[in-house]
Amino acid sequence: MQLRKWDLFGRLMKEDPSTIKGAETLMLGEMLTLPQNFGNIFLGETFSSYISVHNDSIQVVKDILVKADLQTSSQRLNLSASNNAVTELKPECCIDDVIHHEVKEIGTHILVCAVSYTTQAGEKLYFRKFFKFQVLKPLDVKTKFYNAETDEVFLEAQIQNITTSPMFMEKVSLEPSMMYNVTELNTVDTGDEGTSTFGKMSYLQPMDTRQYLYCLKPKPEFAEKAGVIKGVTVIGKLDIVWKTNLGERGRLQTSQLQRMAPGYGDVRLSLEMIPDTVNLEEPFDITCKITNCSERTMDLVLEMCNTRSIHWCGVSGRQLGKVSPSASLTLPLKLLSSVQGLQSISGLRLTDTFLKRTYEYDDIAQVCVVCPYMSRET
Repeated sequence: MQLRKWDLFGRLMKEDPSTIKGAETLMLGEMLTLPQNFGNIFLGETFSSYISVHNDSIQVVKDILVKADLQTSSQRLNLSASNNAVTELKPECCIDDVIHHEVKEIGTHILVCAVSYTTQAGEKLYFRKFFKFQVLKPLDVKTKFYNAETDEVFLEAQIQNITTSPMFMEKVSLEPSMMYNVTELNTVDTGDEGTSTFGKMSYLQPMDTRQYLYCLKPKPEFAEKAGVIKGVTVIGKLDIVWKTNLGERGRLQTSQLQRMAPGYGDVRLSLEMIPDTVNLEEPFDITCKITNCSERTMDLVLEMCNTRSIHWCGVSGRQLGKVSPSASLTLPLKLLSSVQGLQSISGLRLTDTFLKRTYEYDDIAQVCVVCPYMSRET
């Protein structure tokens, strides 16, 4: 009885037009046909489909035109490789086509397959089939910006796998805008080649999150112009490439990332050089850079005010001269600390004699003060 059932099943599989000849026992008939609803696909992946039109009649049909369109919420795309009609299709013969489309929209997509043909009697017939699928978001991307004391910007990108299967993260890179150079901080130097901070196997499990860090620095031609990096600046865009468990590749690019540049007011004071550690009550040197961020020329006077721990060396109230818009000047200074520990450098004042306006600069940097006379006995 079981043998008869198997023979009947085998005969049905052989009669199935979608079954590969010689592979009927593999039961691939139903698997090779596109179901009415074949699940989900993710944004950034490539949708591929095999379309086969089979003449299961005993007559020759003519002028067969097969058209495949993809309907999204915003547009209708023609995916057919050719829009030319096939002259004739004999019985038990097929017209095959493979279509591909990189999915760029989230939501419901409908594949519309339309076939028109002419019978031997000259009657023109037409039919359509619809196949619906959902396009889901595969990754959740969040970004954070950190502004350094210099013009450097640090970008942290948090990428979360919100699918139900693991992903192999093939590439996560930042394509900077024309104003910046970028350095990736996601590797550890171990010799000739850097090792990824995430290990050799770059898999991202479902609902796991990974942080990527990048350092952006303005190009010299833009860094010299203080007014260029004011306000909202375009940083660049993230380029993410991954593979799923069956090897399908997906790719997403974010829109241009923007950040609000910190406001420095009319005059910006930054440190070009400062030692990490200094000795108690011994003078040390620092180098400051003063930039005119306004649109007018300034005539600046420098005043140095001592604090409880920081004592400036030199003449306070000296003239620095005129500084043009977007221009800078380098200012070497000498000071000492009378208190041990981590001390904050404060007390610089810049006065614009044209407008009689004073700009105060406190906590511009920190320095570690140690006592060189302490006993090293253990």
